[in-house]
Amino acid sequence: MSNELCPERPLFGGAISSAFPQRFQDASNIRQVPDHQEVFVDPSRDESLIFELLDFKADVGDVGSASWFLHDLAREQDAQGFKLIEQSNVIDVPGLSYRNIPSVATTAIGEMAISKGRQGREAQNLLKVYVANIRLKGVETDVLVTAYEPILINPLSESANAVGSGLAVPASQSGIMPMCDVIKQSLSTFKVNDWSLFGSSA
Repeated sequence: MSNELCPERPLFGGAISSAFPQRFQDASNIRQVPDHQEVFVDPSRDESLIFELLDFKADVGDVGSASWFLHDLAREQDAQGFKLIEQSNVIDVPGLSYRNIPSVATTAIGEMAISKGRQGREAQNLLKVYVANIRLKGVETDVLVTAYEPILINPLSESANAVGSGLAVPASQSGIMPMCDVIKQSLSTFKVNDWSLFGSSA
């Protein structure tokens, strides 16, 4: 059981907040992060947690929306061996309705082999990827929360320099919160503090 501290973190200038383990550091202190993303990393485990604001995809139905985004992610990252492990039903999120327009969420988990940065396919790592899609329909925004958890690190990958190659050490063995719980924690504490972040639709 993990007793990790999970402070509430301000996202997008404090307009949104969410709580997750302190070991995740703000990647914008290290590298450029696009304005529509907040990226947090634990370099000691090569794990990452990403919050992303996207225009609402009206052509994607609520049922299975997270798996649609997961497939899209796999295509975008030129992943190999993509496998959908599970997906949730549509969940109502009453605390995130805007002007009485309800918000919903779905989640999906997949496995894929992807390379870091500009590395080629010969350096692919096997990852478990968790995606949650919160559909803020009142402000026409799809929020994506994505958590990356390495299963197997390729010796040719940049990651091997930081965490070593081979099978990743399970979080439970290290006494820390596993990524499946990190994403649940960040979702259950996800709050919009300032709807004006979403511009004209708000």
